[in-house]
Amino acid sequence: MSLTGRTIIMSGGSRGIGLAVGIAAARLGANVTLLAKTDKPDPRLPGTVHTAAAEIEEAGGQALAVVGDVRDEASVENAVAQTVERFGGIDIVLNNASAIALDGTEDLPMKRFDLMTQIQLRGTYLLTSKSLPHLRASANPHILSLSPPVNLSPQWLGKHPAYTLAKYGMSLLTLGWAAEYAEHGIAANCLWPETLIATAAVQNLLGGDAAVERSRTPEIVADAAMEILGRPSRECTGNAFLDVDVLRDAGVTDFSKYGGTGDLEYDIFVDRP
Repeated sequence: MSLTGRTIIMSGGSRGIGLAVGIAAARLGANVTLLAKTDKPDPRLPGTVHTAAAEIEEAGGQALAVVGDVRDEASVENAVAQTVERFGGIDIVLNNASAIALDGTEDLPMKRFDLMTQIQLRGTYLLTSKSLPHLRASANPHILSLSPPVNLSPQWLGKHPAYTLAKYGMSLLTLGWAAEYAEHGIAANCLWPETLIATAAVQNLLGGDAAVERSRTPEIVADAAMEILGRPSRECTGNAFLDVDVLRDAGVTDFSKYGGTGDLEYDIFVDRP
């Protein structure tokens, strides 16, 4: 597989799954633009958009770090314009940026509700819509959103309705674009991890070291993303994939290299078999 000469524009990506995807794409020769707010280091979280871009270039790709807010129309337009000027076009939109708050309805502050819906819904819509004119010109255009299958089980609907709305909204937008742009050959798919992934969010919000030990590494999602992005866009669209299913289809049977000890913890929205 090769992504040589193909250009990805991604929301977020300073750390975690987004950074892992950027590095994996760089190893395949991709150009990667990161649009993120992380201009300065945060003592609570590793990495900035600048350190992420440096890691991507060390992995063999070309990187463009754009400081901005995916919720802001001018920021997104600037990132798209800089990407096209630097790399000549856009082949892949990767909707990665997300906020998480798992409070119930009576406990969730409205500012957290607004943050999640603005990043996940408005941000996903903005980045994709502003990139679509350039995707039409690509030979193999893909939209990939890191969002889950829409699981309407009451256990998920009732646990954290606001977060569920925000993440399912990303998925519904993406599946809608698969239908809307099918005749243009623009693929639109969702990708979600089967298990928890060892990220700062899991460490800080979902159980600390114990949760990390039951998690796989971000590289499993990155490897699955590369498999999807390497497929012909007219033949792979309208799906909400789990990472393990993509990799199994590619012939992977041993997931031990992705870590996790003992019983792995299934991710939010994924039913245990």
